[in-house]
Amino acid sequence: MFEALSRLFSQPERRDDTDPRLSVAALLVHLAAVDGSMQDSERQTIRKALKDHYDLDDVRVDQLIRDAARRDADAVDFYSFTSGITRLEMEDRIEIIRMMWTVVFADSANHELEDNMVWRVAELIGVSSRDRTILRNKIRGEAAAARQ
Repeated sequence: MFEALSRLFSQPERRDDTDPRLSVAALLVHLAAVDGSMQDSERQTIRKALKDHYDLDDVRVDQLIRDAARRDADAVDFYSFTSGITRLEMEDRIEIIRMMWTVVFADSANHELEDNMVWRVAELIGVSSRDRTILRNKIRGEAAAARQ
């Protein structure tokens, strides 16, 4: 019990399950591993996306990713992640889908499970099929151009 209390008070920033940053990070962590393995390029893309979007320092982003990995391991479905996200502005929800596509194309491979997950999350958070597809094509093109 002392160890649990010690961990609680030593965390750089306390997060609860309703924190959208934790939900977004958990979705990104799950997405990176949905094809069976998480590549270093995907890890780095997740770190950069979270740091840039939420203006986090290295310590906070690393803690957020650790918390997200634990939350993802305990989750049984995407609803626990997406329910709070639906209260965000549409611009923020579209940005989440953009971050997801960035993770998908980070490792130069696009697995059908990744496509399916982005589609399901977009549906759950109310991002249109049109917006999802436009973002997919844009991010895929940017990723291809960056590799050349």
